[in-house]
Amino acid sequence: MVSVPGNDPVHALVPHTLEEPLMGANEGPLIGLTFMVKDLFAIKGRKVSNGNPDFYEHASPASETAPAITRLLQAGASCTGITICDEFFYSVLGTNAHYGQPVNARAGRYVTGGSSCGSAAAVAASMCDFALGSDTGGSIRVPASFSGLFGLRPTHGRIAMGGVTPMAPSYDTVGVLARDAELFRNLGHVLLEGDRVDAPIERLILARDIVDYSEASTDQLLWRTLDKLGDVIPKPVHADIAGETIEAWRKAFATIQGFEIQSTLLPFVQSHNVELGPGINERFEIAANVTFEEAEAARGVRTQVAEHLRSIVTPGTAIVLPTTPTLPPERDIPDGASFAEFRTVTLRSTCSAGHAGLPQVSVPMGEASGCPVGLSFIGWQGGDEALLDLAAKLSPHLT
Repeated sequence: MVSVPGNDPVHALVPHTLEEPLMGANEGPLIGLTFMVKDLFAIKGRKVSNGNPDFYEHASPASETAPAITRLLQAGASCTGITICDEFFYSVLGTNAHYGQPVNARAGRYVTGGSSCGSAAAVAASMCDFALGSDTGGSIRVPASFSGLFGLRPTHGRIAMGGVTPMAPSYDTVGVLARDAELFRNLGHVLLEGDRVDAPIERLILARDIVDYSEASTDQLLWRTLDKLGDVIPKPVHADIAGETIEAWRKAFATIQGFEIQSTLLPFVQSHNVELGPGINERFEIAANVTFEEAEAARGVRTQVAEHLRSIVTPGTAIVLPTTPTLPPERDIPDGASFAEFRTVTLRSTCSAGHAGLPQVSVPMGEASGCPVGLSFIGWQGGDEALLDLAAKLSPHLT
């Protein structure tokens, strides 16, 4: 296993992390704050590994810094580290066979969640004020939930993806993780671009079908939290958002993701005979065998899902659900066969926003059995700011 730098109490950093900080501007809304970035963001003059040392060995230094990083630096924040991610981002567990497993500062026996695992670990351990990650199928939202953090998956395309290694571009987003709700909201103002659609959130739909297959401890905490928030948010209307088709939604996501990987990550893995860790290797083998016909059929499902969700989540309406239906697995679980059920159940919850390109925030709603649990809200296209405002509004009532 590759060794990592010192001054890293939760094993969040890659060996090729920054030797010196990238200093932010002398003025701006984020002046004096620090952040770290997932190991897929380009930094001028440096290489990325995407969670794999073979890729790092063959990579070339970036000619430009990713725009998302540049925006934060211009706003006054300083970048102080590069964080471990799951190998080629192909997991939501928070492990890496080459660089090791970050420690969950909020629940040490359990995983951080991934694939933005090092970013979550660093923020939870107060190594930095906030962090950048990416979210394709849950890679911001899952670690936010498991690590007791605020996490944003934005409307698809509203945070610049330049200088970010693509995985499945039609789902890929840049996301943020933070401990503080006001900072979380401010990060949105710095990073979000494109069409903004403002509306007060006046209607909530509780995703009854997703709640129904959540673990009992998560389910019970959800009901207690909603009861506690009764005077703060609209009373949720209970409705199924997918019903019996939820597994078809998950399979469509996995199929499209695998097909798009054939054009992004798979060519390097195959041409360089890359040694992949357990679970990751099997997933790449599955991705390699997705046919064009299978992908087209899955895209048909996705189109139907997107139209359905966008018809429900109109401006002023949000879906509320547990961010993850389960508590985090214990750290010793391998990313292999025993992890398959966890991955399947998790992706049933996380695939919805991605299919429709909708924004989703995860806010810490407390603990169950000693583990943090996240509460999520899925909003309308361009409704990111409304969700960030909601997170800030709820924060005093959830601590």
